[in-house]
Amino acid sequence: MPFHHVPQPSPDRMAPVAGQPLVVGVVPGQSELVALTASAWSDALGGVPLYFGYADESRIVDEEYADGTVRHSDLDPDQADDSWQQRERDITAFLGRALASHEGPWEFRYLAGRPDRALTHLARAVEASAIVVGAKRLSSTDRLREFIAGSVALRLSRHQHRPVLIVPLSVVDWKAPTPW
Repeated sequence: MPFHHVPQPSPDRMAPVAGQPLVVGVVPGQSELVALTASAWSDALGGVPLYFGYADESRIVDEEYADGTVRHSDLDPDQADDSWQQRERDITAFLGRALASHEGPWEFRYLAGRPDRALTHLARAVEASAIVVGAKRLSSTDRLREFIAGSVALRLSRHQHRPVLIVPLSVVDWKAPTPW
C-alpha cells in the first residue's frame, strides 16, 4: 500500500479570517447559546455570514455539491422516512428565533452522515475561517462513547485545519468527584 501524505496544519494552510464566514454545527434541542455565540463572533468579525449545519447520522450522502449542500437519502432505502423534512423546518425556525436580533446573513444546511465530515465539507465549500460547535452534555453512556470515538469537536480538530471554537453548554464543579 503506497504512503498517503496528509496535509498538515501550517501557516500557509491557514484560512483567512477577515471577511470569511463561520460554520456552526447545531443539533435539535440544543441550547440557543451556540447560535448566539456564533452571532457574537460574526458581529465581532464585521458581520461575516453564518452557515449553520446539522448532520443527520440516520441519512447518507448521495452527492456533495460545491456550495456545501448535499443530496441525501435514508440509510434503509425501503424505509422512506421523511421526518427529516420536519426536523429541518424545526431547526430553521429555532435558528430564526435565536437569531432574531442578528443583523448579519445566515443560512441553514441540512447535512447527512458523520457530523465532523459533514461540517468539514461545508467549511471547505464556503471557505469558512473557523467552525463553531457546542460541547455536548454527557450522560454516562455518552462519556463511554466519547472516550472511545471522540467528540465531534475533537474529531474536527484532528481531521481538518480550521480552528474549532467549542461553546460550553454545561460545566462541572472542579471539586466534584469524577463520575467515571
